[in-house]
This record gives sequence, C-alpha cells and structure tokens, in this order.
Amino acid sequence: MRVYEYGKADADKVLIQPVGKEELPFLNHEFALITRDMAEPLRLIAFEVENWNFELSPWKAPAVFGKEEFGDGAADTLAEIQKYCDDKSKTYYIGGYSLAGLFALWAAYHTDLFKGVAAVSPSIWFPDFLQYMKNNKIQSANVYLSLGDKEEKTRNKIMATVGERIREAYQTLKDDGVNGILEWNAGNHFKDADIRTASGFIWLLEKS
Repeated sequence: MRVYEYGKADADKVLIQPVGKEELPFLNHEFALITRDMAEPLRLIAFEVENWNFELSPWKAPAVFGKEEFGDGAADTLAEIQKYCDDKSKTYYIGGYSLAGLFALWAAYHTDLFKGVAAVSPSIWFPDFLQYMKNNKIQSANVYLSLGDKEEKTRNKIMATVGERIREAYQTLKDDGVNGILEWNAGNHFKDADIRTASGFIWLLEKS
C-alpha cells in the first residue's frame, strides 16, 4: 500500500484512513475541513488500497454487483496499518468510506488500538457482518456511523438492506455501551465522500 501523510508528524492525535485511488484528490480538502476549527495539531495517514474488494474484506463473499467477488485480505491490511501505529504515546482513530468504513468498524473488533471509529456510509450490507457484530465485542468506545438517506433506495436487493442493517448495527453498539451516533446525510452513496468522512473524524475528535 502507498502511504500519504498530512499534517504534523509529531501530532499526538493520528487519523488512519484506507482510501481508494479515486479519493486521493480530495484528501487535502477533507483534512482542511477536519483541522479548520481544531486548535491542536493533527496527523492523517492515508493508505491507498489497490485491490478494494480483497484488501478490505474481512472474509470471502460472493459478488453483489459486477463479477468481482470479495476476498479475505482485511487481516493482512490491518497488520500493515498497525506498523504505523506503534507509538503508544499517541491516540489513534480509524475511519473510512464505503467498504473502507466497514473495514474500520471490523478492525475495532480485532484491536484496542483505536480510540474511535468513523464508519462513513459503510458497506454494512456485507454478508454476515451484522451477525458478527452481535457475536463479538468491539474494542473501541466511540463509533460514528453515517449513511446517505437515498442509499437504501436501490434495486440491488442486498445493498437495499443497508438502511435496516445500519440501524440495527447502531442499536447493537448502543446495547454494548458504546458512545456513538448514527448520522443521516442527504443524497446517495456517491455524494460528498470527503465532507462526510471529515464529519465523522470531527465528531470523534470532539466527543471522545
């Protein structure tokens, strides 16, 4: 994975974000939004994911659009990311958009490294993920969830479950005593990813 860094290298608070190639041009804007009203210095480390459906998927699953199936590369991706989070004096937050948002949420079930998780328009429709949440205990105390208000209005039967599942995921986290929020954004899945992700990180920085 290629790594891109923004902000102060010595900042005490570090934001971790897996991204696709198409997100790279918008990271400067996203980071500017995050830091606009923040008094303390921040650092953002973005990891460019090349094989999206493999590197971010927690387990194998059939394709839900097109022909590309999902792999089981999330564990290796998390292990690589953790190499950049070895300074225990710093506070780390993880966030991501779409499948990267699902990955960020999944990662918090595997490590207590992250103080907060921003799962922005996450692919919570992913097969068996909601049941995984119910059967396991998240290790982060703060979780931001969001979804576009038009995302569940799709002809794809699997992806159309995203609204129901994110509501249930939020309730599951509440039942586990997590400090969280479910925020609804105007529009479909492809609108304002950088702005929505910035909002998630800002909430974590302010609330946790």
